Amino acid sequence: MRYSPQNRFSTQLINKFRITAIAATTALLFACSSQETAQLPIGVSLVETVTAQQDTLNIPFKKYKLANGLTVILHQDNSDPLVHVDVTYHVGSAREQLGKSGFAHFFEHMMFQGSQNVADEQHFKVVTQSGGDLNGTTNSDRTNYFETVPKNQLEKMLWLESDRMGFLLEAITPEKFEIQRATVKNERGQNVDNRPYGRLNETVSQMIFPREHPYSWPVIGYLSDLDRGTVTDLKEFFSRWYGPNNAVVTIGGDIDEAQTLAWVNKYFGKLNAGPAVESMAKTSVTLEDNRYYSFTDNVSLPLLYISFPTVYGMHEDEPALDVLANILGNGPTSLLYKNLVKSGVAVQAGASHPCRELACQMSFYALPNPQQGLSLTKIEQVINDTLVEFEQRGVNADDLLKTKVGIETGTIYGLQSVSGKVSNLAHYQTMLGNANYTEQQVARYNKVTEADVMRVFKQYIQGKGAAILSIVPQGQEALIAKENNFALPDVSNPAKLAQLDTPIMKNASGFDRSVMPTSGANPQITVPSLWREKFDNGIEIIATKNSETPTISLLLSLDGGVLLDSVEKAGLASLTASLMNEGTTVHSKEELSNELALLGSNISIGAGGRNTYIQVNSLVKNLDATLALMNEMMFKPEFAQDDFDRVKNQLIQSLEQGNKDANTLASKALKQVTYGKNNRFGIADSGTIATVSAITLDDIEDFYQTYFSPAKASLVMVGDIDKADFIERLWPLKAWKGNDYKINGEYKFPEVTPNKLYFVDLPNASQSVIKLSRRAMTYDATGEHFKATLMNYPLGSAFNSRINLNLREDKGYTYGASSYFSAGKTLGRFNAGASVKKEHTYDAMVEIEAELKNYQQNGLTADEVTFMRQAISQNEALSFETPSQKSGFLRQLLQFNLPVNYGEEQSNIINNITIEQLNAIAAKELSKPMQWIVVGDGQVVRPQLKALNIDVVELELAK
Repeated sequence: MRYSPQNRFSTQLINKFRITAIAATTALLFACSSQETAQLPIGVSLVETVTAQQDTLNIPFKKYKLANGLTVILHQDNSDPLVHVDVTYHVGSAREQLGKSGFAHFFEHMMFQGSQNVADEQHFKVVTQSGGDLNGTTNSDRTNYFETVPKNQLEKMLWLESDRMGFLLEAITPEKFEIQRATVKNERGQNVDNRPYGRLNETVSQMIFPREHPYSWPVIGYLSDLDRGTVTDLKEFFSRWYGPNNAVVTIGGDIDEAQTLAWVNKYFGKLNAGPAVESMAKTSVTLEDNRYYSFTDNVSLPLLYISFPTVYGMHEDEPALDVLANILGNGPTSLLYKNLVKSGVAVQAGASHPCRELACQMSFYALPNPQQGLSLTKIEQVINDTLVEFEQRGVNADDLLKTKVGIETGTIYGLQSVSGKVSNLAHYQTMLGNANYTEQQVARYNKVTEADVMRVFKQYIQGKGAAILSIVPQGQEALIAKENNFALPDVSNPAKLAQLDTPIMKNASGFDRSVMPTSGANPQITVPSLWREKFDNGIEIIATKNSETPTISLLLSLDGGVLLDSVEKAGLASLTASLMNEGTTVHSKEELSNELALLGSNISIGAGGRNTYIQVNSLVKNLDATLALMNEMMFKPEFAQDDFDRVKNQLIQSLEQGNKDANTLASKALKQVTYGKNNRFGIADSGTIATVSAITLDDIEDFYQTYFSPAKASLVMVGDIDKADFIERLWPLKAWKGNDYKINGEYKFPEVTPNKLYFVDLPNASQSVIKLSRRAMTYDATGEHFKATLMNYPLGSAFNSRINLNLREDKGYTYGASSYFSAGKTLGRFNAGASVKKEHTYDAMVEIEAELKNYQQNGLTADEVTFMRQAISQNEALSFETPSQKSGFLRQLLQFNLPVNYGEEQSNIINNITIEQLNAIAAKELSKPMQWIVVGDGQVVRPQLKALNIDVVELELAK
């Protein structure tokens, strides 16, 4: 479960769903709106039918209304044997009362805790055991719950969703309430309080919006408000906002529409409507003058954040403001990149215009470069100068064209999955009452003119007041942009409010809801058909044609990656790859970025694990131009000294910042303890500050000349193109020359020391990160590693695993805990751990050890084995839907030399491995020595660790 900090009409949704009217897209996107009459269940009305029609891009669907006000949208897509169910309620944190923040997000958690006919903790279990994935999200304006499952599990999902819509309150107990209150606090601790700059968004909201404005408080809520909440408060909030008349049920996938509608009517049709829901007033917010505020945080670099209130989501000026944000701060062609990053004044900078239902903000941010000084006053001045420069520069044709191309490509990529299409429909229906809005949304952006952009700049930004926030390292208050002239409101003692006085929701059922629906036979899974090719220079190609969208995705991998680094210059592979993104002998980085934006394409080069990779995404119609740029970036990198100095410094600053983050420190400590300080595996892929500092431009050029070779290269392609046509376009790769090279395969690792605990002190950390780990077997698809993952599934891989239910749901120590086996060609590891409340560090460690010991000694239960078999085997129906999933499957085949049908052997093992075999694996694997790594606030954690009666080693991480 997660909450979305903002409902981004503009930056997020436009990037995902923008389109232009192009006739080349597949038929499922073409649509027109019409009305039709058919025999419908009693109480169900057909509202709208959108069907395929040439020259109009949209998503076909039918929209119905039930007698109780529930809106139902059905979208048919038979390309894969799965369905996606989304239930969106038009209630987010904006519907909360002052002083009762966090209720909408709190209810997101409570909705997974069982209902009258679904036992405690069974919602996750039922969906997972059905082979499905699920989650929920909350933002300022809406809450949604969704599942993707094999198509034979649809009725079961509707039973689950309807039971918590109509019969949740009967199952809420004070005990469940307190557990989820603790879980939400842990979520806030992990994602806000323990994260560098984690309080930025809620602070800016307090600076911009009056205390009584519903956007002035964070979605996750204030701890003081959460502490004051009661079970009665929660039940009244649910009864007020979670009725069927304030919800949209959207179902997409391989469905029988008549049967689906009958099921929806059966399970939802008799639920009582809730109170009427009115739209919230969109009152504009303006600031007369700049509001300055600052605070210290556990960070290495200061940050300046400037935010102007503008309009509201779907306002007529929103598109022009989005274009303005792109010009000012989106990518290497932007003015802020030129004036702050390229110039070396800052290591990061950007702009955005996120919109929510009631308000939007134009925001700029930058982190200064220590080499040119850390004062935020200078950063503010450069940003102000940039705004003056924009007024003089104006808008050019490319600025508008890039936005329109982004509309087209963003929409097509967003429609590659059923879940993407369902989310689109649900969003527009919830926010506008019009699911068929995509074409109108496109039209809004296509109409933007240069004059519009200049007008909105002058109307909403130039000379207007802004919230200006300085976040600085502890003890460095002198770095702030300007002295505070604004004080945050006191949120600890809100005015006493009247109760909602909403009648508690009560429903009755005309059938026995305690009987969970059965499911039909599992759908037949079709593995993608593929083809292979190998060039004389060593490049292996594996590919599949995918015609659902007119796109191409490529992944070119060069084996070796960071394993080709020396320990002394760890990070060389990563830095070399990063520098290849910085421009060529033909085009600068800015020119490359502009060309790619106009094509709607993306090319990225990086290194991680044992691969250097080049990743490409393109529309089919723009493949030739995109491949030309890819070849240029691969074969003609500039490797300029200025670019090298800048990128190297950015990496060093990123590594410095990582030393303030508990999870990053825990990852570094785990590598170092497990693999050794003098071993390349024991150092992060990006290296350390010392090793990166030692790298020179000559090292970069030598690495490129030695290892950028086709000898150990492989190419994975998924796209709407035939083999012959594709191969013909690869002549530059076919002509690529390069020598073979050796990957070091001999490594010495330290002994596991179970009698020692390795501790890293992070003063004032709000949570501790605990990891119990050891080295384990390398990857195999059907052998020891695979069987160990089956054994571990009920222990720590599923949400309903023993470890997570214990630490999260029973004890309230954490937002999530797990155990897992990870493995590749060279290494494998077992790990169990969590991020936990620091005052319960010892308690959580003891519980994890107890769970592992019990599992090792007593093994799995018969129910757990059944759960594992069904969950893993049925989930295969979801495995090949999107191009990225198909690409991952093909890469797995190539990387580990697997047969195409290896999944059949896996299925055979899953269905036939005995409980005795699984218990034997548990007894063997969980009895092997492991060691603890703990990162936390030493003042609080060290006294707890003494109770473990083992040596506590103060770990000095590689610098």
